[in-house]
Amino acid sequence: MTMDTTFQGLSEEEKKEAFLARIDRGEKIEADDWMPEDYRQQLVRLIAMHGISEIMGALPEKEWVPKAPTLHRKLAIMAKVQDEMGHGQLLLRVAEDLMAYWGKGRDDIYRDLISGKLKFHNVFHMKAPTWADAGMIAWLVDGAAIITQKMLLDTSYGPYGRVLQRICAEEVFHMQHGESIILTLAEGTPAQRQSLQDALNRWWPALLMFFGPPEGNNISKHQQTNLRYKIRTATNEDMRQMFLDKYMPRILSLGLTVPDESIHYDKDQKQWIYEQPDWDEFKQIVGNNGPKSQERLRLRQMSFENAEWVRDILAARTLATG
Repeated sequence: MTMDTTFQGLSEEEKKEAFLARIDRGEKIEADDWMPEDYRQQLVRLIAMHGISEIMGALPEKEWVPKAPTLHRKLAIMAKVQDEMGHGQLLLRVAEDLMAYWGKGRDDIYRDLISGKLKFHNVFHMKAPTWADAGMIAWLVDGAAIITQKMLLDTSYGPYGRVLQRICAEEVFHMQHGESIILTLAEGTPAQRQSLQDALNRWWPALLMFFGPPEGNNISKHQQTNLRYKIRTATNEDMRQMFLDKYMPRILSLGLTVPDESIHYDKDQKQWIYEQPDWDEFKQIVGNNGPKSQERLRLRQMSFENAEWVRDILAARTLATG
């Protein structure tokens, strides 16, 4: 890996100051540029978690591929699952470039996932027992993901931002797919409408947790570092308010009831007031103690182990031709 010649002859402290100056000027950092160790660590932590969450996020919807109510819906959700897996592979490739500096690769990411060292998103530890849940994931979970990913488009790390341009474009279609399911159920029978309300009741706490704890919570210790390095450009609470601004009116327009009696819009504060979710529960869920955590981890472990012979052949071929 080459070093940016701009930093040659500088002390570590001077390099970091020059690096921060580049970021403050709006320059993009590339994979072979010099970067501080904590910047690299934060990028790997974020991008690996994002990539793994895309892959793990395909699992609850994958369960509905054989059970979708029509052929049209089956093809749509199958295409969505394929897209999500593809997003995961793109993101893990970006993470691999950064990890090569430490002599690590994609296998290490999967091992960290299976061992519990690498976390995946809280929402993908949850159950999806009905077709309404599949719609809720595509509409509101993907809608929340779009808010996060659009915030990251202007990240200081160039390769991540470029990959996100493609991912964001495809996620819009995923959200529209979910919205179509939700609208169909909302205009359906009383039983279908009730299934929709039940799904919202199940998913609402996880959706509020989606963006992570507010600033000041000891779980969100990485937030300030990411903001200073401009890896991200908004706080968790900023994004949660963006989500509520966009989706609360849409949820209420469908005649659905949000399972939080405290939630209301404060015109003076110009923000939604709501009851904070249980952040201790959040910590338990992302610690792989959620309703479906172990089952989905076992599926990923089985896939990883079953494909070991393929990786061995590819590695041998690379050595032979390299």
